[in-house]
Amino acid sequence: MTALTRWHVGPWTTRATLPGEPFEPGVRRTPDELNFDIVGLSRILGRRQTLPEEMLVRRCQAALRPTDPRPCGVETLTDASLAAALAEVADQAFAWIAERAPSGYEFVLTDAVELRPILDLTAEVVPIEAVLALATGDLPMAHLAASHVRHSPTGNWYAGNAACNWSGPHDTPEAATAAVQEARAALTTHLKTTNPALATTSSRWPPIPVEV
Repeated sequence: MTALTRWHVGPWTTRATLPGEPFEPGVRRTPDELNFDIVGLSRILGRRQTLPEEMLVRRCQAALRPTDPRPCGVETLTDASLAAALAEVADQAFAWIAERAPSGYEFVLTDAVELRPILDLTAEVVPIEAVLALATGDLPMAHLAASHVRHSPTGNWYAGNAACNWSGPHDTPEAATAAVQEARAALTTHLKTTNPALATTSSRWPPIPVEV
């Protein structure tokens, strides 16, 4: 099994209304749209679809995305058997995704597919996000300390997350990585005085992810 190497903590799909909840057009997807997105996400991440699954996805796409662009949170599958088949494939797709969570993290399915840190300070790998979740007080270095390094289309390198860049542009991935490492060192120093138990986990933080 190969763990995912391109990742960020937080939602990996657009959030959706759950069965029985009122729709929020333009804001949250319908339950059927969420299932469709889960299957699509698994395909993007490398899951191979069977021929029946491919045909099912095409049928669902025609029903859920009749126009482009179109507001989310509106379309549903009126064919109950088709909706049930899509939900079954989405369950299988999410199980496939969940098996490939990076060490120290877990995928959960709420109203979106989310990657979350496991809050276990005794684990072999302790995500820095877990440390930040358990820490108290002002941590100005937190965002950069939890960043990963990304290559931009312009050729520069940034340290940030899926939504924000906290450092950069840098000329090389090494420079961006050094900025994150400096923030991690500052965080460790801070924790040694405020929460020594959290500081001791620094040797078990995952390597800084670099996305090329």
